[in-house]
Amino acid sequence: MSFTRTLRVVGSVVVAGALLFGSAPAASADQIRDDQWPLKAFDAESVWKVSTGKGVTVAVIDDAVNGSHPDLKGNVLPGKDVSNGGAADHESVNDHGTSMASIIAGHGHGAGNAQGVKGLAPDAKILPVAIPGEDDVPDPNAESLADALNFAVDNGASVINMSLSHPVLTEKEKEALSKAIKKDVFLVVGTGNDGVGRLGQLPSYPGVVAVGAVDKTGKVWDRSNYGPETMLAAPGTFIRSAAASKPYRLANGTSDATAYVSGAAALLRAKFPDLTAGQIANRLVKTAGLPAGKEGMKLPDPHYGYGFIKPYSALTKDIPTGSKNGPLKTPQAEPSTAPGGATVAGSSGSGNEQATGQKDSGLGMGAIVGIAVGVLVVVGIIVLVVVRQKKNDRNGPPPGGFGGPGGGVGFPPQPGGPYQQQGAYQQPGPYQQQPGAPGAYPPAPPTQPPGQ
Repeated sequence: MSFTRTLRVVGSVVVAGALLFGSAPAASADQIRDDQWPLKAFDAESVWKVSTGKGVTVAVIDDAVNGSHPDLKGNVLPGKDVSNGGAADHESVNDHGTSMASIIAGHGHGAGNAQGVKGLAPDAKILPVAIPGEDDVPDPNAESLADALNFAVDNGASVINMSLSHPVLTEKEKEALSKAIKKDVFLVVGTGNDGVGRLGQLPSYPGVVAVGAVDKTGKVWDRSNYGPETMLAAPGTFIRSAAASKPYRLANGTSDATAYVSGAAALLRAKFPDLTAGQIANRLVKTAGLPAGKEGMKLPDPHYGYGFIKPYSALTKDIPTGSKNGPLKTPQAEPSTAPGGATVAGSSGSGNEQATGQKDSGLGMGAIVGIAVGVLVVVGIIVLVVVRQKKNDRNGPPPGGFGGPGGGVGFPPQPGGPYQQQGAYQQPGPYQQQPGAPGAYPPAPPTQPPGQ
């Protein structure tokens, strides 16, 4: 099965519009770095004083990556091409994987690394895992995504970036996603670039962080897919990144937004190594921002989720650790067959609730009382039946026998459901600027690239 990359290339266009996210552009000796408006928006220089993603491995399931690019050299591991075998760090034709890798962990080049593309987590390592693209002819029997996920998990990735469109999941792919979630891997997926109000099975899968794209003003990109599963948004228009077939590219897409969220997750995993993936998501959600005029909206919103990421705030604000799963749902377990052929259904929910009916291998007081009441009821019924039977032995059964509707009283099912919290991650106030970001928020939106 081939996969659609969720990014659109922009032609030669001028990056226009005011920065809602942060400071005005500063003078730089390199135009490529100047084009990276998200770094200015995030006040990346302040971010990197707190965390650079050092020690974190981010798997990029995508095209293979050009690990020799001057902005990536040394940050790309060999990885694997799961369809064709071999490493995945020598790409020279397909650009998408290299683009995502550079947004996440590019380090630039030249004096002081001031030239070229710099990623949000410049000291993170990229584990490239290549899968077939739109133009490839894959083995119809291959399970590329499942194999890629398993390879990433087995080779130390704590964040997995999936900037791709994959509408329907196979059972093997669901198993691989569930394995990654159980291994506490932070999974990030783009919502897609069709501008439609529905998400495929991959971004909708419980435990996955689905990401939409916003522009420089914080407004949702008009081609960003949306739905109730959207959790976060990030910069996704006029994004400058490295490439494999040429030095650099400029593009729109939820792919780019996904890569920025993966970069932010790498920063947080380096800063807070003891936090679970759900608790990392909690920090991103609790510190997310909304554009002017949208502060009072009900969250999560189908377009914004809980808002666009603010990495510096996520790294530095005093956020309660929260539950293990945070805002992430847990996958529903597949039914399994018990001894004797009985089917045991799985459950879904946040995973934070204690299993009902058992604690420390013993029964709770409520269960004991319930059993005692049930025993008394059964004894009463037996006595009543015996008495009636003796009477009927004398008088004979009524016409039609002793039949009648059955019945009984049982315990209602316990609610599962997604993670819930008072306030539902409502943002208390307007978007706050990053440190060192003077000025107001001009309302002028950027010019959209023609034909995109």
